[in-house]
Amino acid sequence: MKIATVRVASNEFVHVAVEVFESGHGAGRIVPSLFDATSADLSSAPRIEFSAEQLAPVIPNPGRVVCVGLNYREHIEEMGHPVPNHPTLFVKFASALTGPFDAVEVASHMGAMVDYEGELAVIVGDGGAAAGYAVVNDVSQRDWQYRTQQWLQGKNLDRSSGFGPWMVTADELDPVAEGSMLRTWVNGELRQEHSVADLVFSPRELIAYVSEFMALGPGDVIVTGTPEGVGHGMNPPRYLRDGDVVRVEVEGVGAIENRFTI
Repeated sequence: MKIATVRVASNEFVHVAVEVFESGHGAGRIVPSLFDATSADLSSAPRIEFSAEQLAPVIPNPGRVVCVGLNYREHIEEMGHPVPNHPTLFVKFASALTGPFDAVEVASHMGAMVDYEGELAVIVGDGGAAAGYAVVNDVSQRDWQYRTQQWLQGKNLDRSSGFGPWMVTADELDPVAEGSMLRTWVNGELRQEHSVADLVFSPRELIAYVSEFMALGPGDVIVTGTPEGVGHGMNPPRYLRDGDVVRVEVEGVGAIENRFTI
């Protein structure tokens, strides 16, 4: 099942079990919450139509967004790092998230080295289990990221990281077991193409690892890392420029697409 978060007014959202989504328009049934939809009686639920622009981050205000760096072997090599024995973790705040089709505005002083990172996200449900999966573009400012050994300042630009387009429930899809392909395009040019089965640390392993030191609850998010093909890893580097459109897709999950103003 695909469950989206749809804007119906300023700061007002409904959760929708998506029945159809084509050419930027969709329809589905309103459900009580992101995590109760599988048990809901959808036949009697109110029906709603929505546009791509109404799609909000699938979790609009997650309590925790834990991101993983260096989790695909080929990306680790292109960035010049050894394969880690433990996950490399950093935090992305909820304020850095934006809708899956929202425009992204980058202030000029932050725009010199803007980069994309197509990623699979796992959304935590009850009991610390994987509730489902979504797509994230972990937008990064590389000059800010590498000012210190801590990456936080280069990973948290307000309203920059597309997140969605919905959550595909874990009972419908395990993208790692299925070997789903993750692809990223910039202005229609394919930049990243890799199976999420190549993750060094799988979503379930990441949930277990993070849970050792922090209690995870429903709606917490783990962003699992990006494969090779980021702009920073190219020779010469190819950073995003004003007007660029970045599309990230994970097979079986969905696609997000954001236009950048820099």
